[in-house]
Amino acid sequence: MRVVVLVKHVPCTLRGLTFGADHTLDRAARPGQLNEVDEYAVDQALRIARRRRDVHITAVTMGPAAAAGALRKALILGADDAVHVHDERLHGSHALATARVLAAVAGRLQFDLVLSGSASSDAGMSAVPAMVAELLGVPMLGFADILRVREHKVEIGRDDGAGLQTYAAALPAVVSVTERCAEPLVPTLTATLDARHKLIHTWSLADLGIAESGPTTVVRAVTPQPAGTTRVVLADDPTVAAIRLADFLALHLSL
Repeated sequence: MRVVVLVKHVPCTLRGLTFGADHTLDRAARPGQLNEVDEYAVDQALRIARRRRDVHITAVTMGPAAAAGALRKALILGADDAVHVHDERLHGSHALATARVLAAVAGRLQFDLVLSGSASSDAGMSAVPAMVAELLGVPMLGFADILRVREHKVEIGRDDGAGLQTYAAALPAVVSVTERCAEPLVPTLTATLDARHKLIHTWSLADLGIAESGPTTVVRAVTPQPAGTTRVVLADDPTVAAIRLADFLALHLSL
């Protein structure tokens, strides 16, 4: 069983970001890391591998040279190998262009299951997994809080606010997971050392048989966020106010 995990290299912090002449984020100027919820996706793939003997996990990312750092972390977490799509023509790619490249990689790897995090911390669009599924012509199950893989199908549990709902789809399929999946296991020292010997394959658009990257995002201007404190007044029902306060703290403590 081939499990492909889509991961992203994101800035460690969203404070003090710098932008290039084309107003796009200068990712080379900021330290980066593996997108946090993507760690859950890699961990879920590893849990599948522990229940089946035929599982091979490949982590896949698209981005500049520094993006290989996210793949190295994925290898430590349990991926067997990795693919880094690195091509200067991909600079500024929008979500659909990104999905086309990732779908091409998954198709070439002859996947049974594609996993990803539900959103990236730097964009939060949550659109790429669905786009990848559409391009591959397979079912997509999104925002999985629970993941179960059967012989010929995948099942997820999702809490939509009205209780846990169960959804299923035949394999092959694409699934995005949330942070409510089981907490990722802490990698052992042996796993960290073994990751040094795992392969990261670097592919270009030509390797994927893609002639052109397609249209890219055009950023007209960037407006810095004004400095200072934000005043939030909570005048809701106590339960609603508590939820809003928790969301506010989660957002601002992560910046």
